[in-house]
Amino acid sequence: MIRTAIGAALFFATPAAAQQLTPDQSAKVDAIVANALSSSGVPSASIAIVQGGRVVYAKAYGDQGPNLKGPSADAKYPIASISKQFTAAALLLLEDEGKLSLDDKVAKFLPDVSGADRITIRQLLSHTAGLQDYWPQDYSFAAMEKPVTPQGIVDRWGKKPLDFDPGTAWQYSNTGYVVAGMIVEKASGMPLLDYLNRKVFKPLGMKPVDQDLAIGKGYPIPTHRFALGPVRPAKPAAHGWLWAAGELAMTASDLAKWDIARINRSVLTPEDWQTQETEIKLIDGGATHYGLGVSLADRGGHLEVSHGGEAVGFLSSNVVIPDQRFAVVALVNADFGGAQDEITEEVADLLVPVDHAPKAMTLDQTRDALARKLFDQLRTGTLDRSLLTEDASYYFDATATGDYRDSLAALGDPVSFAPLGKARLRGGFVNRNYAIQYKDRRLVAVTYAEDGADGKFEQFIVMPR
Repeated sequence: MIRTAIGAALFFATPAAAQQLTPDQSAKVDAIVANALSSSGVPSASIAIVQGGRVVYAKAYGDQGPNLKGPSADAKYPIASISKQFTAAALLLLEDEGKLSLDDKVAKFLPDVSGADRITIRQLLSHTAGLQDYWPQDYSFAAMEKPVTPQGIVDRWGKKPLDFDPGTAWQYSNTGYVVAGMIVEKASGMPLLDYLNRKVFKPLGMKPVDQDLAIGKGYPIPTHRFALGPVRPAKPAAHGWLWAAGELAMTASDLAKWDIARINRSVLTPEDWQTQETEIKLIDGGATHYGLGVSLADRGGHLEVSHGGEAVGFLSSNVVIPDQRFAVVALVNADFGGAQDEITEEVADLLVPVDHAPKAMTLDQTRDALARKLFDQLRTGTLDRSLLTEDASYYFDATATGDYRDSLAALGDPVSFAPLGKARLRGGFVNRNYAIQYKDRRLVAVTYAEDGADGKFEQFIVMPR
């Protein structure tokens, strides 16, 4: 049984590479992982960090289960959907060999797939093909008790009507990647993993295995949890269910080697890396924030290339910032808790900090804040007349200001002060109205002000509603 108390085991870890972070950075990384595991109940994690284009830290933490004597950074975890970028890489390499084009229609290789004469390989890889996903669930469903072949998946899900016309929407589809893997095998004339071993893994010194075989002695035990119940061993799906959509198991350091290849633009051509990292737009120009097997985001002005993965009992996260020559990998033996994302996000923030300065407020936000400021002045009798036009200052004479102060102060602090509708022009001023909610009553403020962030209030009338 997996131990739920990770306690002391958390810190008896085996480094797989020389620790080249500063002592303070290493301590902070260890604390990030310890906090992520203890707060989520996830039993173990294995991480790797790349700085300057090389692995500077690799370490395992916690309880990997009875198949390992202690936390080992050499243990291989399923990386699940992070594998998709390798399937995409295989197709990019085959295009370089002249065996296909990413703009070929699927019908050239697999004419029986729904929409095959309309779907391109590029659309398969970018989740814009419209093929229904065969595994949207976050658990192993009944059919996964029995082995399956890629053709079996295609026969059941890949021949259903398309969920949308190719290129018109984005929807994550494992089915699309099974079809893509089958195209790799047809175009290359060899099994998908054999092709990747020859073209990618051996050149990079990586030693991944089929995740269906990463079970038993020497491998972390998968775990899951029902709600806040105990952490339990999870039963892996039968063979074949992840395949080209998520077939690989490897160490965090092996995945980091791939990240370094991305940073250095090696193994694939620079043009291929660029193609994988270019966002695919929808036909109407809509954003997908996805390339070919990778998610894309802006991080403080730098491109962030990332992906996560989920297998039964495992989660993974991989984040690369190519122009910063940085990457972080986190693999965990639990399909709950989100520890893997917490680790990669916090390690990235620690080692490649971004200035999270608040965004400048919009004009409406600025005016809303100023309206709340004036309302608070009226209810406390501290009116700043520089906020008022000459007419508004005339309106707020001694009687008006006294009545506002006395009647509003008696209500205490409002529960909320929120805009009502949109700003609109009237009489040369901008009208903005506000709902003011108290515990047992609601008021409304009807305001008019000069245009601009610093425009003075021409009117600020509060009344019951």
